[in-house]
Amino acid sequence: MKLILSVIFIFLSAVTIAQELPATHYKIYSTSAQKTITPDDIVNDMANADVIFFGEEHNDSTAHYLEFSLFKKLSEKYPQKTALSMEMFQTDCQLVLNEYLAGLIREKNLVTDARTWPNYKDYKPLVELAKSNHLPVIAANAPTRYTNMVTRGGLDALKQLDAQAKSYLAPLPIDTATGAYYDKFAKIMGGHASMPGMQIYQSQNLWDATMGWSIAKFLKNHSGFKVLQLNGGFHSEEKLGAVAQLKKYAPKLRVLNIATYMDDSFDKPDWSKLAGMADYIILTDPKLPKSF
Repeated sequence: MKLILSVIFIFLSAVTIAQELPATHYKIYSTSAQKTITPDDIVNDMANADVIFFGEEHNDSTAHYLEFSLFKKLSEKYPQKTALSMEMFQTDCQLVLNEYLAGLIREKNLVTDARTWPNYKDYKPLVELAKSNHLPVIAANAPTRYTNMVTRGGLDALKQLDAQAKSYLAPLPIDTATGAYYDKFAKIMGGHASMPGMQIYQSQNLWDATMGWSIAKFLKNHSGFKVLQLNGGFHSEEKLGAVAQLKKYAPKLRVLNIATYMDDSFDKPDWSKLAGMADYIILTDPKLPKSF
């Protein structure tokens, strides 16, 4: 009984924080208008979109609160037509995730068998909201063992997999076109000269493609749903990465994206750096405690 009450308390506390977080701790900007907006404005804009990518910094506690708030508002505006898609769960764990959402297994089994991230507490309120409202959660990410295969041996290594293993991945071959995304990826790796080869970029593309494919596959079978996709910011900045891959699988889908950054100048954004990053920019107070 004590354990049950503790779980309920933690969940309700997270809900309360998400709803009551002072707006002085963050600013949400419309990039096109370069002015502040509210989560309700984003939800209203979803009338003209199918998917919204929320690009987070994984330890930004404020961003996690806003993710929950946005998901809650979407589920209220589109009851039984809202889905959550997550980088934080891998495709081969979809069955386990579904069993938890249906109340068939305990949370401890979800944590172990679905290989939840160490900071699962940051995402638990969203999963619990989906569970209580009978909303789908998409385990969108490629299994790590297969991205590791590509990092070691390139995309051709995946040809050795059997049909079941391949069913957890975006269809082969994976598009690894060079261009803006490759240049951006090389830059964070220390420059083109520092890249050990194309394999690590190919594994990034497998990651992105599988997330995009997971969303496209879901919407093919769930017409009219609104999908909130959570991932690290790099995967969806400038509508490259997973966004671009999604558009290859479902060109007609309408996509919005959010980029979040912890930034001391959250009251005065530098639009010369931010203008092209996303439809919406969320800047949060970096002095607030991190989630880990």
